[in-house]
Amino acid sequence: MPVHTEFAFGHLISLENAIERSQCYLLREQKPEGYWVGELMVDSTLVSDTIAYHHWNGKVDPAWQRKAVNHIFSLQLPDGGWNIYFGGPSEVNATIKAYLALKLAGIPVTDPRMLRARQTALSLGGVPRMNTFSKLYLALLGLFPWDYVPTIPCEIILIGKWFHVNFNEMSNWSRSMLVPLAIINHFKPTRCLVSRVNLKELYPEGYHERDLALPRDPRRFTLRNFFLWLDRFHKWIENNKLRPFRKMALRKAERWMLERFEGTDGLAAIFPAMLNALLALKALGYPDDHPQVIRAERELKKLEHETADTVRIEPCFSPVWDTAIVLLALAESGVPTDDPKLKKAAEWLISKEIRFKGDWQYKNPAKVEPSGWVFEFNNKWNPDVDDTAMVLLALRKVPTDNPKLRDESFKRGLDWMMTFQCKDGGWASFDKDCTKSVLEKVPFADHNAMLDPECADITARILELLGYEHYSLENPQVEKALDFIRDHQEEDGSWYGRWGVNYIYGTWQVVRGLRALNIDMQQPWLLKARDWLESVQHADGGWGERCTTYDDPVFKGQGPSTASQTAWAVMGLCAFDDPDRASLKRGIEYLIKTQNPDGSWTEHETTGTGFPRVFYLKYDMYRNSWPLLALATYSKLLKLSTSASRERVNGHTRPATAPARLAAVAAQ
Repeated sequence: MPVHTEFAFGHLISLENAIERSQCYLLREQKPEGYWVGELMVDSTLVSDTIAYHHWNGKVDPAWQRKAVNHIFSLQLPDGGWNIYFGGPSEVNATIKAYLALKLAGIPVTDPRMLRARQTALSLGGVPRMNTFSKLYLALLGLFPWDYVPTIPCEIILIGKWFHVNFNEMSNWSRSMLVPLAIINHFKPTRCLVSRVNLKELYPEGYHERDLALPRDPRRFTLRNFFLWLDRFHKWIENNKLRPFRKMALRKAERWMLERFEGTDGLAAIFPAMLNALLALKALGYPDDHPQVIRAERELKKLEHETADTVRIEPCFSPVWDTAIVLLALAESGVPTDDPKLKKAAEWLISKEIRFKGDWQYKNPAKVEPSGWVFEFNNKWNPDVDDTAMVLLALRKVPTDNPKLRDESFKRGLDWMMTFQCKDGGWASFDKDCTKSVLEKVPFADHNAMLDPECADITARILELLGYEHYSLENPQVEKALDFIRDHQEEDGSWYGRWGVNYIYGTWQVVRGLRALNIDMQQPWLLKARDWLESVQHADGGWGERCTTYDDPVFKGQGPSTASQTAWAVMGLCAFDDPDRASLKRGIEYLIKTQNPDGSWTEHETTGTGFPRVFYLKYDMYRNSWPLLALATYSKLLKLSTSASRERVNGHTRPATAPARLAAVAAQ
């Protein structure tokens, strides 16, 4: 009898028990409305920024501030600094923002924790090394001169398609952040602090002009130096009031912002844009009792989690994304598709389809019926490709009590998503062909998010869906996407993960997507991916990788084992149809042995990506949803393989090959 049957019979019970515990846990976590949502955990900067805002606004709640201070101190590292992902090193922006927030809150600079923070901030280069957006917030408090904050001219919103580099060539999230910042940049609404707080002690070589200006490129004729010269020219124009289109641009920026408040939970439904919008409203002169100001403050407040002793802030909510993944995992793991909880979740997702032509139309003017889904509860202007693909993967599993409605929603979403394929064959997150690299050279582009490039993980997720929907390998869009995938494979066989940490995420999604297309997984280039996954498996049987890989790929696959990343790697190995593989069995054993009695998993590491090298996310739902999907994927593979072995032993005709059988099961 083949080796795998011994594992199957010996461990199938514990495997199925783990699946059942996980199912029960997730079903208990479902909200009454039918959705799931886990907390998005981030670094200390959101709380630090909010303290700074309250002091700028002149309205500080001492009780709230005390809780915020507790939260910031709870995240301080032994060296005195603050990081931007769990286990990471101190980072200059997070450290100085936290130091300033604590100083504003009245923590004396002689406090040992502040002394350590000061020393670390100086060792990281101090205020001069902060990014543009951080310096702008300092300028609002009179702590940094506006003359050295890169200009964000309102007139950018007037530049249309007639110009090669225009407003809509910037990424979706950058547009939402920059429009209110451009308004702020015009009014420069500095409110000097009553407490006379300053940050002069955080300039390593004293407060000097050479440390305030952005450094030039050593080479004389470069795009960076051109844009730095252009920034000085903008400042000269502003200082001499030579701005013939400024009033028009300000009015359009204000209208753009107010229009995008509608149908959303705050501007773009993300914290940076929401806070910038509130600042912009006040800079424009909106009074505190204006409905738009009240609304903006209310939406920001919703993001807070306040307890008796602390307050923490989410950057946004993730109900659509979380619900789609959990629904898919539950359906794949054997929960009947007519289960009331699954039907309710699918119906909730269908209700969240966006039938509105949002900002995507400017880069993608395709004649397609508006559709798509977003990450958050409400954000009608910004449906995205990745969430749409994940929702469609889930919806195809649950017909609901109204299959016709489900099918119509599914088809609209699929047709809409397919129009977003970029010129090189890949898919990006929000826009199509948003890749003009010249934008990365502008002085205010140091948040590493000006573009929305195509990426292997989203492209592969779409290929997975197309495979289940029986798209042919000869389909022109599939062919182009496969070329994109091959072109972006790393030398060692892995793929970069744009929206999850990092190469484990990218590699898993690619091989899973290709497997769904029923591609021959024994090709050398794909076996190279399998071998890479195995090469970074840890001694405990798990996988783990930290965000440091975005800074230096030499750290690929290095980091403490986590449930979510182990689940990704397990699903990647399952794509090769060999349940006997020792690495795969060890990965499954890791997931089973680390499961908590209540069916959950514990995970501290940060495994989600916002903006590489700048902002990361810990999706609290990941630790429980992805492991269930991985266990379910392996269980299917194991049962099919065991069934085939039994039939061969009993002399029956061998069934269809594993790839064909698995494709048939996945398509059910």
